[in-house]
Amino acid sequence: MIKIGAYQFPMSGDIERNLEHIKTGIACAAKQDVRLLAFPECALTGYPPQDMKSTADIDFDKVEKSITQLQALAVKHDLYLIIGTIERRQGKCYNSAVILSPNGENIAPYRKRALWGWDLQSFERGADASGVFSADGYRVGVRICYEVRFPEYFRELYREKTDLDIVLFCDKSDEESPERYDLIKAHLLTRAVENVCSVISVNNCAEWQTAPTIAIDDGIVISELLKGNEGLLVYELKDRKYGFGAKGRKTESDKLTNA
Repeated sequence: MIKIGAYQFPMSGDIERNLEHIKTGIACAAKQDVRLLAFPECALTGYPPQDMKSTADIDFDKVEKSITQLQALAVKHDLYLIIGTIERRQGKCYNSAVILSPNGENIAPYRKRALWGWDLQSFERGADASGVFSADGYRVGVRICYEVRFPEYFRELYREKTDLDIVLFCDKSDEESPERYDLIKAHLLTRAVENVCSVISVNNCAEWQTAPTIAIDDGIVISELLKGNEGLLVYELKDRKYGFGAKGRKTESDKLTNA
């Protein structure tokens, strides 16, 4: 068994403010013996153009120093951390999930590949098709926001035999949109069912929040945070025991994916 946490908070374009929220989440998780903690898409930097005009407004030296601080906290609290941020590499910006290890191990970040709208204006498409790492013997896969709309990105994770898929969101609206919230929640439920796995998502909780922070076990909602409220979701990931229906879906999925 491994305890997984997802911390939602109201993000902004202020890196120092976001960092303080992230540190609060880490402290809360450490008190509850969480081993792996995830934060939203672009949690450290904010998301353009909602939180700043463009990536040109980001102080990337401050981003790197903040990541160094968070790596030290990962070691101190014996935590795996998944931090949504914007990376700049060789003059190009990526919408990334940085993965920090409690032992300082170098784990490659996952960079968002499904880009549309504002993403196309701000980011380069990631080239790495993995986004998979191991934590205490469990295989964990990472995907970012818009990618939840496409089963193909999660079939990749099925082939990698992930035990848990984590989706980082920065999904909000200018007004209340329960239909969008329910649609994205349905996507998450479907990804869990069709891939016979657990799924956790974590979102920016600034109003109006249009994707959930939720834990799903093979299509069943285990826990869901209230929209618009900062807080920590905790989920215990256990070794899976497949029931009759899950065995059938796994058998057919193995055929379809040549797994």
